[in-house]
Amino acid sequence: MNITSAIIRLIKSNSPIAGGQKQYLAWVVFISTFLFSHNIVANPVKWHPGHYSTILGHGKNDPKYMAQVYEELKATPALRGIQIRYFWVELETAKGAYDFTSIDQRLAELAAIGKRLVIQVQTKSFVPKVELVPAYLKASEYDGGAFAYSSYGSTALRGYNIALWNPQVHDRLVELFKAMGERYNSHPYFEGIGMIETAYGEPIVSQPAHQMPKFYDNLLSVHQKMRSFFPNTMTIQEVNYPTSILASFVGKLKEMGTALSGPDVFKDEPGLNRNTRNAPRGIYNFYPELSGIIPLAPQVMHKNYMNTRNDGSGNVPAISEIFAFARDSLKSNYIFWTRNPKYYSKVLELLNEPDIAKDPFGGLRSVCPSTYTSCVD
Repeated sequence: MNITSAIIRLIKSNSPIAGGQKQYLAWVVFISTFLFSHNIVANPVKWHPGHYSTILGHGKNDPKYMAQVYEELKATPALRGIQIRYFWVELETAKGAYDFTSIDQRLAELAAIGKRLVIQVQTKSFVPKVELVPAYLKASEYDGGAFAYSSYGSTALRGYNIALWNPQVHDRLVELFKAMGERYNSHPYFEGIGMIETAYGEPIVSQPAHQMPKFYDNLLSVHQKMRSFFPNTMTIQEVNYPTSILASFVGKLKEMGTALSGPDVFKDEPGLNRNTRNAPRGIYNFYPELSGIIPLAPQVMHKNYMNTRNDGSGNVPAISEIFAFARDSLKSNYIFWTRNPKYYSKVLELLNEPDIAKDPFGGLRSVCPSTYTSCVD
């Protein structure tokens, strides 16, 4: 990195000479602290950009389902691996008791066929009956661990989001990622780890005004810790809303070297594309500005196959149209394609077209991001 080289030159320029040892040591302490806090360290990061399949949640522990996934991977060179989502409660069954059995099994199976694994820890649910957090987090000291939310403009229960404003919830999530980093950071086929969308949801029970800003402060704090736990692995955050925080929030991800992802590839969605005067910009405007700096890794979700807008008032896109938008407008390094059974065969057809299949990166940008000191294959 250019900044690393500059700092090294600065150190050399303050080499210890007569009467200058204290000044030199002061610079070393300052610069070491700066490097650590900004994750500017000489850690090569695993880098295998391209196309990945996001498997449906119910299938990750189903041998028959996974056998089909592996056959697709072997038959599609442009597919470099899969993404699997786990709710927090699936990984921490009791306080400090972690169960990574499923991840270990999938990782071993993928490594055997030369494919890679990306994990998303889901800290937000979209189905009310789904358990989101471990039972111990439901205690009052954790503010119940999660809060119920509705969709904007509705009062119906949509799902739950974690009570991340609570410092103890923050600390427990940090501990989860610490345990995962110790286990998986050095694994050559463990490609990345991330978290679900930033959209907060409309709390069904009103909250104090300070809780939402604290939620996002703590989310960034968790990511800072993740970068230290996964120095050789891509860490990822899905970002979509609220637009009011995007410039600052994305700026912090850039400083850390956290990959920018998003839960949708909607070519015509107004909120995601918004770029008008005197209004916060939509998240899609940030992707081109960050190309070559941090990894860019959007997700193609179920609704994205059906329409170019979330409300269904757009057009039904061809798979090639979704791909072109993610490649050309979002400057993607990675694309995660949800394995929707109605549309996925068309995704495989696209990825097996000669021009894409013969490219190890499937037509996506492959240059190592400047936020990393180096990338390793």
